[in-house]
Amino acid sequence: MTNIPLRQIRAVIAVCEAGSFTRAAQRENATQSGISQHVAATERTLGVKLFERTARGVTPTPAGLRYYKRCVAAVGALDSAGEEARGLSGTVTGDLRIGLMPTFTRAVLAPTLQDFVPRYPDVRLHVVEGYSAALTDMVLADELDLAVVPAFEGRVGLKSRLLVRDREMLISGRERGLTPLAPVRLAALSPLKIVTPGPHNIRRRNLETYFQTHGVQVEATLSMDAMIGTLEFVSRTDWVTVLPSIISVNDIPGRDLVINPIDPPLVMDFVVIQPARRPLSKQARLFLDRFEAEIAYIQAVWDTALAAPAKPKRARR
Repeated sequence: MTNIPLRQIRAVIAVCEAGSFTRAAQRENATQSGISQHVAATERTLGVKLFERTARGVTPTPAGLRYYKRCVAAVGALDSAGEEARGLSGTVTGDLRIGLMPTFTRAVLAPTLQDFVPRYPDVRLHVVEGYSAALTDMVLADELDLAVVPAFEGRVGLKSRLLVRDREMLISGRERGLTPLAPVRLAALSPLKIVTPGPHNIRRRNLETYFQTHGVQVEATLSMDAMIGTLEFVSRTDWVTVLPSIISVNDIPGRDLVINPIDPPLVMDFVVIQPARRPLSKQARLFLDRFEAEIAYIQAVWDTALAAPAKPKRARR
C-alpha cells in the first residue's frame, strides 16, 4: 500500500484548482518551490504524470484529474469527520466568511442577521458584497467559505447546489407611468432605455438573449455594476432596469419605484457555491437555513402581491 502524505495531496488539489503553482502556493501559504516539490514527489510515488506544464499554466492530465477527484472526496471525508466531532460539543463557534451579491444584501441579509447574530454570538461573521465573478474567485482562493451567485457552467474546485429560482422584474420610475404590479411585455414598451449589468455579468448575457428572442428593441444601454446607483437613477428618470424579485420586494408599495412582472417570464437560478475539497461548517449550514427561510418568506410575499389584481392608476387632474 502506497502512503502519500496529506500535505502532498493538498498540494495536488491546490494546483489542479488554481491552474498555477504560484497561485496554489499563495492559497496554501507555501512557497512555489515547495508546492512543486510536493507534486513531483506524488508523481514519482504514483509513477504517473499528473500535470501538463505549459507557458499558459498548468492543466491536469486525465490521470491527474481522476486522482484529483478521488483526493477531494477523501479530504472532504476527513474534514466532515472533524465537523461531526466538533458538532457533538453542542456549541457553535468559529469563523464564517460569506459572499453575497447585492441581489441578496438589500432585502434578505438584514432579517437573516437579525436572527442569526444574537442566536450564535460566538460565530465570527464576515460578509462580503460583490458580483459573481469576484465572489467565485474568492471562494476558489479559500477567502470565502461560501457565496451565492447566478448559476453557471461550473469550475474545477467548486461544488454548487440550487438555492432559488427567482423571477426577474421590470423596475421603472414614476415618470414611465406604468401600473404597479401589472404584467408587461417588454416588446410593447420598446424601444427601451435600460440600465444593465456589466458585459461580464451572467445576468447581462441572459437579458441580451431574452431581448433577442422576444423582439425587445433597445434604444440605449447604460452599463452599471452599482446597485444603489442603478435604483436611484431609474427612480429619477424614464430609464428602466430588470432585477430579480428578491431585491425589489421592499419596493412593492411603489413610492419611488414601480415594479412589474415580465411576460413571458424571465427567470434566474441562483446557487450556493463552496470549495469542493471541504464540507460546510455547522455555522455555515445554520446561516444558510435561516437565509433560505427568509428567501421563502419573500417569495410568499410576492405570490400574495401578484395574486391581487393590479389597480389602474388614476388620471392626474
